[in-house]
Amino acid sequence: MDSSSNLNPLREDISDEEPAPASVFATRPLRPPSTSSSEKYSPLEWTSYFDKEDDVSIPGSNDVFHVYMAGTEGPVVFCLHGGGFSGLSFSIVASKIKEKARVVAMDLRGHGKSVSENELDLSLETMSSDVVAVIKKLYGDSPPAIVLVGHSMGGSVAVQVAANKTLPSLAGLVVVDVVEGTAVASLIHMQKILSNRMQHFPSIQKAIEYSVRGGSLRNIDSARVSIPTTLKYDDSKNCYTYRTRLEQTEQYWKGWYDGLSEKFLSSPVPKLLLLAGTDRLDRTLTIGQMQGKFQMIVVKHTGHAIQEDVPEEFANLIVNFISRNRIGPHGVEIPGTWKPSQPKT
Repeated sequence: MDSSSNLNPLREDISDEEPAPASVFATRPLRPPSTSSSEKYSPLEWTSYFDKEDDVSIPGSNDVFHVYMAGTEGPVVFCLHGGGFSGLSFSIVASKIKEKARVVAMDLRGHGKSVSENELDLSLETMSSDVVAVIKKLYGDSPPAIVLVGHSMGGSVAVQVAANKTLPSLAGLVVVDVVEGTAVASLIHMQKILSNRMQHFPSIQKAIEYSVRGGSLRNIDSARVSIPTTLKYDDSKNCYTYRTRLEQTEQYWKGWYDGLSEKFLSSPVPKLLLLAGTDRLDRTLTIGQMQGKFQMIVVKHTGHAIQEDVPEEFANLIVNFISRNRIGPHGVEIPGTWKPSQPKT
C-alpha cells in the first residue's frame, strides 16, 4: 500500500464513451474497446526486459517467492516494489541497468506470482525476513555486493533489512518516494482511497488503460508489463480484480513507516533518497541531509512510481550511485561519469 499519488482516487476518462460507473457491472458497456485502444493497452511480456524468472522456495516453509533477473556481472541491484505493485514494476529499469549490474526484482509476500502460507501478513519484520531468506537461497553464505532499492512500502522493507544488519554484503540503500512524516499522516485516508478505486475490470487492457488514464502510472509501456501481475481473475464475477488485498492489511500499515527516518539514517552504507516532486522532509531527515548523511534527488515530471514513469532517468541515477560509491568487487566502470580519485602510490 502506498501513501502517495498512486493511490489517489482515480477516474476513468475514456473518450467517446459515457463516464464509467464505480463498477463495470453496474451497467452494460456501450461497446467493447476499439481495436486501436486494445492494441495501445495490450500487455507486454516481461521477457523483453528481464533475462529469466525463477521461483525461490524457502526451506522450512511452504513459501515460494517469484523473482525476475537480468544481467550477469557487477553488484546485485535487488528491487522491492511498493504495496499493490509487483517485481515487474522495475522491468524497463532492469533492461537499462543490466549492462552495468545484475538486477533482481522480487514479488513480495501477497503480491505478483509469489505464494506464501499467510498472504496477509505484510508486517515489516515478516517481509524483511522474506527478503533475507530469498537472498540467502539465491547466493548462499557468500552473496555479492547488494544494493537494496525499495519503492514506497518496499522502501520501508529495504530500510528494515539494513537496520536488522542481517545482510553482511549490503553495499548501498536506495529509498524511492517515501518519507516517514508524510506517509504516517496519510494513513488515515488510505481505506477510503482504496475503496474508491475501480475494483473490477472486464479485461487486462482495461486495467492498464485505467492505470494510465487515471494517472497512477504515466508510462504506457511500463504499465503494459507491470499491471497484469497485479491482477487476478475472479471466476465468480467473470472479471479481473486486484491480486493484493491491501485493505485487509491495515494492522501493519503504521509499522511500515514508524521510525523509518531514524533507521534510514543509521544504516552505515551509502544512501540515496529519490523523491517525486516536493515531498517534504521531516525534521530528522532535514537534519540528516544538512549533515551530509545521505544523497537526495528530487525527480521532476513524475508521479509516485518514479521507476515506472521515468525508467531511463531512474536507471541512470542508480548506475551513477553505484559508480560514485564504487560498489561491487571491481567497481562499475561507466565512461564519462565521475569517480573518486585514487591515492597516489
